[in-house]
Amino acid sequence: MPHSDRPRSDHAEAVVVAEESDGIGTLTLNRPAAINALNREMVAILTAVLDDWAVDPRVRAVVLDGAGTRGLCAGGDVVAIHRDAVALRGAGDEAAAASDSAAFWREEYRLNAAIADYPKPYVAIMDGIVMGGGVGVSAHAGVRVVTDRTRLAMPETGIGLVPDVGGTWLLSRVPGELGTYAALTATQLSGADVIALGLADHYVPAERLGALRAGLVAVSVDDALAAVAADPPESSLAQQREWIAEAFAADTVAEIEENCRALGTAESVAAAEALAAKSPTAAAATLAALRAAREDSSLRDALRREYRTSLRCLQHGDLAEGIRAQVIDKDRRPTWQQDDTRAVPADEVAAFTAPLPAGLELTFGPGTAATTLEETLR
Repeated sequence: MPHSDRPRSDHAEAVVVAEESDGIGTLTLNRPAAINALNREMVAILTAVLDDWAVDPRVRAVVLDGAGTRGLCAGGDVVAIHRDAVALRGAGDEAAAASDSAAFWREEYRLNAAIADYPKPYVAIMDGIVMGGGVGVSAHAGVRVVTDRTRLAMPETGIGLVPDVGGTWLLSRVPGELGTYAALTATQLSGADVIALGLADHYVPAERLGALRAGLVAVSVDDALAAVAADPPESSLAQQREWIAEAFAADTVAEIEENCRALGTAESVAAAEALAAKSPTAAAATLAALRAAREDSSLRDALRREYRTSLRCLQHGDLAEGIRAQVIDKDRRPTWQQDDTRAVPADEVAAFTAPLPAGLELTFGPGTAATTLEETLR
């Protein structure tokens, strides 16, 4: 059954389908061939429509879903980011901030913050693949629905990037280092895992999604969910929380990997192997960003830091190499700049989160949506 079971034939060319009916505004990410990966146009449309619906008395709730059979959203357009990463390697903050990738991130992160603060019920149907940017448009929602088909991940460390879209804010607040585990290993989480980690609120079997949509039109959001939600199965990741809490509490990625190998279980050794395959620099910067995010007072604080780390990754060779190996050539054999995290200098790790030069920091303010849409579609 398609993830979005409403007809799409009359909207085949729209990258985001926005429909309002019976008090429900539905936003459907509509690039199914790319598993609805986000691009700048999509972010602009989402921002502008959400701004309009926030003050539209005809809309009492918003639903986000994805077209096609594979998932809500597989992330951002990393092929476009790769072009900038190749061109801007070592270029400096000013050049990175002037890039198309930086413009995309600024608009995307502002959208993430707006979703977190949305004044009406925002129901994210996190069915199928939900990765990277897909987490940003769903996991900050007021109402987060996962299914038996959900596969959620923050895969950034595998391509030389640090988790963004508010991922460090979300994962740093998961108890017992399970969030650290998810960020560093880029493991895929089931719907039951996502519920256990506190990244979603309701478990609805995929076969009941149609009934959920019908219920949202007929009754309140709470009543519609109560009619179709089920108790999730036991989370396999939550069952491992004891050893993960012990192993991933270390101060460095190298120590975490050593802890995992020392435990010697199939699960801990698999985690060590996953860590060893990631960009050593991105993994070290990710751990530092996660630890810093624990002290943040708001999502916006984390997004500002993530903007810094994204710009610094854009200038670092591992991002271009990681996307090449995983997405473009697909040889799955990246050559990272460092052999392991022990070789990454501490000052290099600290530089990823250091403040940007004056005028380059990510800002949040009114009027962003209309300007973004006009400039993007011009």
